[in-house]
Amino acid sequence: MKDALKTYKAKRDFTITPEPAEGGQPGRGRLAFVIQKHWARRLHYDFRLELDGTMKSWAVPKGPSYDTHDKRMAVHVEDHPISYNEFEGTIPEKQYGAGKVIIWDRGTWEPVDDPRKGYRAGKLVFQLHGHKMHGRWALVRMRGKGEDKEPWLLIKEKDEYVRPADEFSVVDEMPDSVKGLGDAADAEVGPEAPPVQRLPAEFEPELATLVESPPSTPEDWLFEVKYDGYRLLARIVGDDISLHTRNRNDWTHKLGPLRDALAAAGLPDGWYDGEIVVHDAKGRPDFGLLQQAFDGERTKDIVYFLFDAPYLAGEDLRGLPLMERRARLEAVLSGVKGDTLRLSVKLAAPPEAVLAAACQMGLEGVIGKRRNSVYTGRRSRDWIKLKCAQRQEFVIGGYTDPQGSRTGIGSLLLGVYDKDGALHYAGNVGTGFNDKTLRELAEKLKRLGSSENPFSASKAIARKAHWVKPKLVAEVSFGEWTRGGSVRHAVFQGLRKDKEAGEIRREEAAALEEETVQSKLPASLKVSNPDRLVDQASGLKKIDVVRYYALVADPMLEHTRGRPVAMLRAPEGVGAELFFQKHADVSKLRGLKEFPRELDPDHPPMLEVGTTEALLSAAQFNVIEFHTQNAFGRTYEKPNRILFDLDPGSGVEWTQIQEAAQLVHAFLGELGLPCFLKTSGGKGLHVVVPIKPYYDWDTVKAFSKLVVEHMSATLPDRFAFKSGPKNRVGKIFIDYLRNGRGATTVAAWSARARAGLGISVPVGWDELAGLRGGDHWTVATAHTRLDVGNAPWADYASAAVGLAPALKAIGMKAG
Repeated sequence: MKDALKTYKAKRDFTITPEPAEGGQPGRGRLAFVIQKHWARRLHYDFRLELDGTMKSWAVPKGPSYDTHDKRMAVHVEDHPISYNEFEGTIPEKQYGAGKVIIWDRGTWEPVDDPRKGYRAGKLVFQLHGHKMHGRWALVRMRGKGEDKEPWLLIKEKDEYVRPADEFSVVDEMPDSVKGLGDAADAEVGPEAPPVQRLPAEFEPELATLVESPPSTPEDWLFEVKYDGYRLLARIVGDDISLHTRNRNDWTHKLGPLRDALAAAGLPDGWYDGEIVVHDAKGRPDFGLLQQAFDGERTKDIVYFLFDAPYLAGEDLRGLPLMERRARLEAVLSGVKGDTLRLSVKLAAPPEAVLAAACQMGLEGVIGKRRNSVYTGRRSRDWIKLKCAQRQEFVIGGYTDPQGSRTGIGSLLLGVYDKDGALHYAGNVGTGFNDKTLRELAEKLKRLGSSENPFSASKAIARKAHWVKPKLVAEVSFGEWTRGGSVRHAVFQGLRKDKEAGEIRREEAAALEEETVQSKLPASLKVSNPDRLVDQASGLKKIDVVRYYALVADPMLEHTRGRPVAMLRAPEGVGAELFFQKHADVSKLRGLKEFPRELDPDHPPMLEVGTTEALLSAAQFNVIEFHTQNAFGRTYEKPNRILFDLDPGSGVEWTQIQEAAQLVHAFLGELGLPCFLKTSGGKGLHVVVPIKPYYDWDTVKAFSKLVVEHMSATLPDRFAFKSGPKNRVGKIFIDYLRNGRGATTVAAWSARARAGLGISVPVGWDELAGLRGGDHWTVATAHTRLDVGNAPWADYASAAVGLAPALKAIGMKAG
């Protein structure tokens, strides 16, 4: 004990600091952990695990994250006494670690394997049972033991507690001390959820995605009836009960009997998610009867089917698996009497049979939910809907006069909004009304009368239409969409009072499984020798490569437009002689442009591939690879990105490359630099840092060299600083030379002139573990990635930062 605490004691004057000098009782069969929030020179979190009579300690600058993709730097510091677990207070100025300290979390921990062996080897995996920290975590050392202040990583392991960083930050949402809460509970059976001090006043529900067919792994899904009603969220805090639509409209005053039923049920505080319906004589949900219940004030007939509880009994359950949330909801509903509040029914049959039965019964369809999915406040493919017939909401933009003996209106003119906010005419509906509905609709529409046509131009709209302000939303079932974008065999089902007109879009079924996408070439493009074999390994021909570039033109041009480009040609295919060109006769390549000669006065003009025409012209010219520089032509002397190419030497396994990318990601994060990931299309990975164009080429290259020097010095067994093949056997060379003036790197979506024709693809850090290699996608399989496209890099442009703080942090002075 004395030896273990020698460094701790040497750093402190216990006649001045209130910190304990020693002491504390080891746990009896239980190991303690504590995390102290420490406002020293910089705010950080001190993470401590009891082992062999002391608290093994790490300083975590950013604190823990429940996102498995966040690799938090954890600097190993001296052991602390167990009595330190109770310390809260302020360390005086001029003392080591001066600043305020609070007990941010504490509890017990369980090592997964031998903790002493794991600690010595540099990988500790353990379970935490605290007030805020739950589930499995890992501490991984980044280099050999023995160095002063060893850098480790604190990583959340995959389990039921994982939460995406953009949805939940434990350090932000739970900032306070837990000292007054007593000991955290011991390990429990089943998952835990973080407590909530105060129930949120508003809440965003999870929405389902319409799909074409049932999932191929039905055992992973729970299926329920798709209720023909209104989505409703109930917020309960003691006697305060309020009812809300998915658009945050408060309907408590409209649903008095339901509010009374919830009060009588005595449910615990929480947010409850469900659907309200009214049943017909055969026990089927009927949307028309639900409307009549509202219009006639007969809301006592409304039944509330509950299917989720995102918040319940003082806990935030959103991070728990669906089946756990449902089990807890079922438990609180088990004692509720009456038929007004019901738990949604699980359908125990194959989804195809369930859907067929639902359609035969006249129901709207089926909802599927992934059994292990967390609750997200947005539309998700973890919740899917399978409909019996096509049915959706439409905006009412006008109406026609009744004909013959009919009263009120003839038909409603329907529309849907596009992404630009234009209302497109989608046909009309003239059936599904009764006399009462016709009269009531006529009155409402006359009050919304307008002299302006709300639809974008269309010749199909009736000439004698009456226009209205696009405020009302109708639910309509129909047979099919025409090629012109109108509905056929439409039947009016009712008005939707729970949805806003501005959110109505054409609802198109997505393929739950990926499907092949065919590309079309422009008629003006003439491809010579289209059947010439380009790659023996895949059997792909020249026409296949040209078609590939037509297919990926839109996402790829986002990466090439505005940047000087170099091209790699393979006139005789992969395996034959290749030609690398930075310059070309643009008169022979339609669409390609030249940058001003002044950018590089000693050489011919550099090239830009900024249009689909240019891309396809180059492909017809036998170009396989497109490489870009790190600066735009308009600000050529100031690069706006830094690129680190992880290039493996012989004997390096793919898992080593994945780990290397994580380490580079973590180190750049400590420097305050955002970074994005893409496959190289070959053997390695590319880590790209967007920066603001301020420093010159030499400064940026020198900085990237320092980063690589640091990584290779820190982990000499993993990284090589010199690029030669002999220097990196079994190691990875992080190529910083890509950051010099005139240097290029293969562009995102470019193919590679290698066997198999791999392609470079932007990916998210959360996808890294699932990649099979740098050529995970190829020209032949690119279609399976197109629906994702550049989405993993959606924040790339806005993420750019100035390089000055990172230069200072790494100890470099810019010229």
